[in-house]
Amino acid sequence: MDQFKKLGLLRISQVLELIPIGKSTWWAGVKEGRFPKGVKFGPNTTVWRVEDIENLIKTFKVEGN
Repeated sequence: MDQFKKLGLLRISQVLELIPIGKSTWWAGVKEGRFPKGVKFGPNTTVWRVEDIENLIKTFKVEGN
């Protein structure tokens, strides 16, 4: 798991710690384009760039004002 942090990548479990929604809601948002697409690391592994998740969180804060 530390290798992803060093690379600036997050697994879905880490993303959902920062954005408290369900996994199926997350995947639906990715499919609809509301959330950033991940990077495939393998057939069963998808990761997200830390900067993409940080930017998404910033948009939530702006919309909340």
